[in-house]
Amino acid sequence: MAAATSTSKWAATNPKLLSPPSRQLGSFSTSISLRKPNRKPNINCSLHSSLLHFPKQSPAYQADIPPPPPSSSSFPDNACQWNFIQKAAATALDAVESALLSREREHPLPKTADPAVQIAGNFAPVPEQPVKHNLPVAGRIPECISGVYVRNGANPLHDPVSGHHLFDGDGMLHAVKFQDGAASYSCRFTETQRLVQERAMGRPVFPKSIGELHGHSGVARLLLFYARGLFGIVDHNHGTGVANAGVVYFNNRLLAMSEDDSPYHVKITPNGDLKTAGRYNFDNQLDSTMIAHPKLDPVSGELFALSYDVIKKPYLKYFRFSPNGEKSVDVEIPLNEATMMHDFAITERFVVIPDQQVVFKLQEMIRGGSPVMYDEEKVSRFGILDKYSTDGSKIKWVEAPGCFCFHLWNAWEEPEHNEVVVIGSCMTPPDSIFNESDEGLQSILSEIRLNLKTGKSTRKAILSDSEQVNLEAGMVNRNRLGRKTRFAYLAIAEPWPKVSGFAKVDLSTGEVKKYIYGEEKYGGEPLFLPRDPNSETEDDGYILAFVHDEKAWKSELQIVNAMTLELEASIKLPSRVPCLLILPECLNARGLRWVRPRHASLIFHICVGVQVSV
Repeated sequence: MAAATSTSKWAATNPKLLSPPSRQLGSFSTSISLRKPNRKPNINCSLHSSLLHFPKQSPAYQADIPPPPPSSSSFPDNACQWNFIQKAAATALDAVESALLSREREHPLPKTADPAVQIAGNFAPVPEQPVKHNLPVAGRIPECISGVYVRNGANPLHDPVSGHHLFDGDGMLHAVKFQDGAASYSCRFTETQRLVQERAMGRPVFPKSIGELHGHSGVARLLLFYARGLFGIVDHNHGTGVANAGVVYFNNRLLAMSEDDSPYHVKITPNGDLKTAGRYNFDNQLDSTMIAHPKLDPVSGELFALSYDVIKKPYLKYFRFSPNGEKSVDVEIPLNEATMMHDFAITERFVVIPDQQVVFKLQEMIRGGSPVMYDEEKVSRFGILDKYSTDGSKIKWVEAPGCFCFHLWNAWEEPEHNEVVVIGSCMTPPDSIFNESDEGLQSILSEIRLNLKTGKSTRKAILSDSEQVNLEAGMVNRNRLGRKTRFAYLAIAEPWPKVSGFAKVDLSTGEVKKYIYGEEKYGGEPLFLPRDPNSETEDDGYILAFVHDEKAWKSELQIVNAMTLELEASIKLPSRVPCLLILPECLNARGLRWVRPRHASLIFHICVGVQVSV
């Protein structure tokens, strides 16, 4: 997600990527909103990822791949610090990479790794934008909305030279600041170690975990990368992540995250701009990666998180942070193999961990396949563990055959039935986000009941057959996370993979009300912002969503009344915002301080957006 312009070299060499003067790509993001009560930031965050599914492409199709990178006979800006051996090694390794790219161009790219598909239309990267104040507003911004709405998403800095998946882009934050009925906008890259080095090199050199690491060429790319590290051409010892999948405000820090690295601390300046403070390890307490969708308990103020490893045991660890940022011990969760653990859930007493059928098998690369694969023989299950347990062996597993939820929207306990209820979107086929499939993708909003006494589970679709639509990326009222909620607000992912609007779903009755963004308008995930955190009416608030008009080729931020689903205001943005399935973070409302009953501190939502007060 770096400063790639809308008319980058990739687009220029591929005219079909240019709709009006910009490219398109699929991206996932996160949003946050910050607000300023008594000079202390108040933030609500929500986090999510976008998903795409593409049918198998015709074998006759030949993917357009840019020419190989130039030889390092013209060295990058940082080459003045290299010695003779490093320069010679860089030249040799670049020649090997050029030969590898030439070989790759002889074969078509799958659509799940083809930049011409993944970086198309409104999913294309955008350049950074400095703060623009006094944006045009149609309608009236509700007086209770004051703060900063922040969204995270994938936005590649450099044009891809090989395979590229939408999840591979560099992290970019989009911020809309609300103050006195006016709005400003800015967007900036999160200055990860990866982005800083690639900017100095002038091209991508870090391997892309989904778009490039498959088959024998993926193995070759890993060897190239670590060879460059061996010679000191790149530094992979201080993080390789992209910080593009989530955003959360915790312990007075705004954190941009991806599950392949530690979080990055990003500051919001008084005028609404964004500045990366650096990689953040919670004052040297975190020595591993951290999942991009941590959960903030709205009552205790604690942050709960996971960390998974695809190479060695323990494959999964669980931990938590106290409201002031003190980390617990790591709790090893017993798993027999590395499993994709993109999301999880919490209740008042438990953490709910999915162990599903999408797994990591690095040996498949040796055989020429993808390391991310669907294991048909594995039975999906959910693990229920006391939130304060220090012994992972005490986890109780409940099987849920045929269930794959990329995201879980909420969970709660029903002691009278000895059950934990989980709300999630069940996807089929499970690995279609990463691998091509002939089967059309479905994302069914489901209620999964886990019986702690019998060890059995049940699952049912919440919507009736006549109302069924693909629902992905969204949230519940985060002030009630881990407690029983009535409503969920989810993106209508149709026509797939675009998002035409959002649905307000009554989880108890299955009633669904739809809000459509407009003719030829498509957007991202909805963010629910409570009008009053103490309101007993669960849906008393507003929905915020970035929307792009494909006909006019302009973007806006829509503010919708969550109770009536009527448009309250539309803020015209100076820059296009790539939209896809992501969870946004909420904004703080003026005069409101989102506090927990026992803690006068900030609370946030884990979604594609975050709201922060400054």
